[in-house]
Amino acid sequence: MQLSLNGSNLTIEDSCRVARGELEVGIDAGALERLKESRALVFRLADTNVPIYGFTVGVGWNKDKKVFEKYFEEYNRNLIYAHCVAVGPSLSEEKVRAAMVARLNTLLSARTGVQLDVVEMYRQFLNRGIHPVVPERGSVGEGDISNLSHIGLAMIGEGDVFYKGTQVSALHALKTEGLEPVVLGPKDGLSIVSSNALSAGAGALVLERARQLLDVANAVFALSLEGFDGNTTPFRPEPNEARQMKSQIRCAAAIRKLLDGSYLGSKGITKSLQDPLSFRCAAAINGTVMDALEYVSPLLTIQLNSTDDNPCVLVEAEEIISCCNFEITNWVLGFEMLGQAVAHLARSACHRTVKLSDPGFTNLPRFLSPNEGAVQAYQTIQKPFTSLDAEIRHLMNPASTDYYSVAGEMEDHATNAPFVVEKTRKIIDNAFYILGIEALHAAQAVDLRPEITLGRGSRMLYDALRMAVPFLDKDRPLSPDIQSAYDVLTDRSLVGHLRSLTDR
Repeated sequence: MQLSLNGSNLTIEDSCRVARGELEVGIDAGALERLKESRALVFRLADTNVPIYGFTVGVGWNKDKKVFEKYFEEYNRNLIYAHCVAVGPSLSEEKVRAAMVARLNTLLSARTGVQLDVVEMYRQFLNRGIHPVVPERGSVGEGDISNLSHIGLAMIGEGDVFYKGTQVSALHALKTEGLEPVVLGPKDGLSIVSSNALSAGAGALVLERARQLLDVANAVFALSLEGFDGNTTPFRPEPNEARQMKSQIRCAAAIRKLLDGSYLGSKGITKSLQDPLSFRCAAAINGTVMDALEYVSPLLTIQLNSTDDNPCVLVEAEEIISCCNFEITNWVLGFEMLGQAVAHLARSACHRTVKLSDPGFTNLPRFLSPNEGAVQAYQTIQKPFTSLDAEIRHLMNPASTDYYSVAGEMEDHATNAPFVVEKTRKIIDNAFYILGIEALHAAQAVDLRPEITLGRGSRMLYDALRMAVPFLDKDRPLSPDIQSAYDVLTDRSLVGHLRSLTDR
């Protein structure tokens, strides 16, 4: 399948599909015409001696240095060299692809004045599986110039790429595919390096993962509530509609659908009357993740479908003007918020898991042992999930304001966007492990309650988990069980089935 990009039609979902290699990319004919017009304008203005940032004059502190026509290729090549300053480890091929499709689509907005050969090389790299080796760290998040320059390096036939499962020289991969290195012209270097495409591409992958986490979290909670023998009254429509929080209403509705047919529906209010807050408030807590997603997703979608270049080429006005379109504080703060929302979700999962092991709450054996005294069961497993939560506690701290004034005091604002996105990814990944451990406890508790009926969605999760992890009837190493539970919860097919239940 092919996705024809036009500069304004890249969704977060399609970005992720391209990153995973599930879609090839094409370029809309109308977008190509706009690119030709913007390139022509750049040359027309250059002929009038208008100073053009990154074209006829330098960049950053060197904006006062003139670039003469006979040095255009050399200057732009040197610009790529000078900006290759990022440090390892290398990005995954998936993240590199995400960055390339993000940059390709923003170039199609025709606001850069870049030559068509550069645009075409992005398409060729994606469709032929040529993935430049890009060091992960070094961007301050005000344009990922120190990372994206390594993609430019590969385009001119230098540096290394991942190609057909092997790290090889970029020139070797280009020759094997019958491609010629790009000969850089005026403004091409700046068009390649000056973008937030690394942050945006990686951000799209993180948001997709966060959506999966939310679906899984609701399902794990539903199974935990059954194992806990808890109250369903907090998830009835009436109290949630009275509260009027849309995310809380939607999560409560999802939990009801997951519990459809459960034995809990016929029990009414249990003797405990009110469950601990980690159970009672699950719809509201999980809803905060939904709120964060609904804030940041539209902003990132705009980022993927509009220019973030400086200067901005305005074909309609025959101008190229300085701007701040690389400024991304609004959606970077959304990722900070998302990480903090997931931290609340994960912490609540930890509290539920502790309580599932406590007979005082469940009336089940201590640590969910099938034979107390002989089988220790989940006695020690509390260490890893609280350790993972401690990591989250530190990762959730804001980082977007930690920057210096650089480039001769000209660049005195930044966001640390790649780091913010990456630490949010780590928070979500830890949360999947924490939910996996909660799911192990929930399934064990369910098995210790004979002859109960599970809900449609919780049964779906229970069956998937039990196919990977058997009932804990005697002690065994639990690290494999934890990994298997994580693998179950991160399976996109399971998430799709759960979503089909809750989205109806």
